[in-house]
Amino acid sequence: MTTLSTCTFRAATEADVPAIVALVESAYRGDSGRRGWTTESDLLDGQRTDAVDVADAVARPDSRILLLERDGRLLASCHLERKGEAAYFGMFAVDPAQQAGGLGKQLLGEAERLARKDWGCRLMEMTVIVQRAELIAWYERRGYRRTGSYKPFPYGQERFGIPRRDDLRFELLVKELAGGAA
Repeated sequence: MTTLSTCTFRAATEADVPAIVALVESAYRGDSGRRGWTTESDLLDGQRTDAVDVADAVARPDSRILLLERDGRLLASCHLERKGEAAYFGMFAVDPAQQAGGLGKQLLGEAERLARKDWGCRLMEMTVIVQRAELIAWYERRGYRRTGSYKPFPYGQERFGIPRRDDLRFELLVKELAGGAA
């Protein structure tokens, strides 16, 4: 008889920073990222994040890094930041070996619940590189809509990655969270 372990959610602490950085880098960059379907390896080289940025996100008020774990092992994470009636969702990473198994959907759902119930937010917002059509479609299947509002990619700022092409930009995606603040 096989028993499936339950996933648990918790807010990250400073002690989690190295594991979060390793997870995010493995999901987005290099050969390890190519094992999953969310890689940016064809679009960007260099780092996706670093310990300073992650530690800052953990420590900042109105900011939380949410972790999904099973049996004490970090499998997925995301960053939430409260911005008035909206929560910004970013730095979403699932262990490449665990992708396409529903963990991302679980974590996104918990992030939406937290933003709505704990923070009273009525919207979830995110930006996604427009060339990531498969990822945008995944978010659309979960109720997010494209806004047609774009932001330039921060070319020349290597802390965000080293672009492999010159046409990168972000599109804002939004979702209304039922039961949020009036």
